[in-house]
Amino acid sequence: MRFDVLELALMAGGCTYLWRYLPLRLSLGDMPKDTILARFLAATGPAAIATLFVAEMLPMVQGAQAVQGRAAVGVMAVILAFAWRKSVVFATLVGAIACGGAAALGWA
Repeated sequence: MRFDVLELALMAGGCTYLWRYLPLRLSLGDMPKDTILARFLAATGPAAIATLFVAEMLPMVQGAQAVQGRAAVGVMAVILAFAWRKSVVFATLVGAIACGGAAALGWA
């Protein structure tokens, strides 16, 4: 393994760890809700989820029609499961099963 790849992985891992650890350690839950820092921290979670969603879906949207169909089945399953149970874990599992099932059955 090249040293620069290892160095980059360690830096990214360290920053990710600190990003998750420091808010818990600094007890930012007691912070007033109307400050700029509180609004920034409240927005980072949804922004990270949206970024990961776009990064994951972009190759599927640009791919073949069958891949687009599987992606659509999975996304619709996630939306419906979350609307039903209000559980991110349940919605993620249902979406993965729906997408894999659509691929296995050749529906999309």
